[in-house]
Amino acid sequence: MPTPPPLRLTPDQRLDWLRLIRSENVGPRTFRTLLRHCGSAGAALAALPDLARRGGAGRAVRICTREEAMREIDAADRMGVVLAALGENEYPAQLATIDDAPPLLAIRGKAAVLNAPMIAMVGSRNASAAGAKIAEKLARDLGGAGFVVVSGLARGIDAAAHRASVATGTVAVLAGGHDRIYPPEHVPLVEALVANGAAVSEMPFGYEPRGRDFPRRNRLISGLALGVIVVEAAQKSGSLITARMALEQNREVFAVPGSPLDPRAEGSNALLKQGAVLVTTAEDVLAALRPIIGERPAPEAEVEVEAEAPQLSDRAAPPPEPSPDARARVLALLGPTPVTADDLIRLSGAPTTVVQATLLELELAGRLRRQQGGRIALL
Repeated sequence: MPTPPPLRLTPDQRLDWLRLIRSENVGPRTFRTLLRHCGSAGAALAALPDLARRGGAGRAVRICTREEAMREIDAADRMGVVLAALGENEYPAQLATIDDAPPLLAIRGKAAVLNAPMIAMVGSRNASAAGAKIAEKLARDLGGAGFVVVSGLARGIDAAAHRASVATGTVAVLAGGHDRIYPPEHVPLVEALVANGAAVSEMPFGYEPRGRDFPRRNRLISGLALGVIVVEAAQKSGSLITARMALEQNREVFAVPGSPLDPRAEGSNALLKQGAVLVTTAEDVLAALRPIIGERPAPEAEVEVEAEAPQLSDRAAPPPEPSPDARARVLALLGPTPVTADDLIRLSGAPTTVVQATLLELELAGRLRRQQGGRIALL
């Protein structure tokens, strides 16, 4: 079967994609479900109010307006930021394989580096001198071996890894908008790294990052890479969240051993006990990744995308409303404890399409919470 041509959105379709992902209660998974059900972002936007009502929303769902989306596109143009859609050539193929890949990724810098082999490096913000030094050496050596180093632009280990790989290419994943760099003192670092690398974000322009946004960002750090190196991490470090997400995304996890007396190494040492690959030199990472690079075909994403030309489905009706009985059976199985959609299908006896439509309505109504691993809980 011939390979289908890469996606290329028209300007109007890109505007609709941006409006849809910026609308209330629409996340990456919901976006893809809406495209699958409605056929296009334009049709999904038209269906949102009725779907949210069917899910029990107590008020009208907020839909991003054309004017709001145009302002963001204009702001991106002024900064030289490209809004790459999932499935387009500029979109990182490795990131496209995760189940909650952002539909649109805002890219500043050299988009081509995003499809080079990448290795993520994360660790303590309050890094020790030894931790910063090993992070710099690993980043420099891995960059010299042809890897692009990806990290989260945080203080400490992240910044050390970025600085050591500016010349060979590094990618900073932002927790906020491109015009809201955090921490602010790393603005010059971003300006330096976009010359040979890139800064990427899924967040809107003008968005100030909050604490809850950093774990969300971490899934992109691991999703972009073939593996994640944890240099220093305390027991409750955000770096351990990145390592967990890497395992869920079928990425390799590496850890640098640290002193048992240093609390900054408790988490990374625990990863080693759990089976992470021990790293003291770049060669340890290369030995683990060379076979993967040699054996792994180019990543392919299962993306429900629109055709290049605007479709008649822009005028499509929303998904059929589940029967009251089927919806009631699904709702009765939901609660604050997360479950999988497969569990709901099996236990409710309802068709897959009915369960999916019910979950979509509940999520758009703001009554559902999705977690990593595809689990679902009722709010």
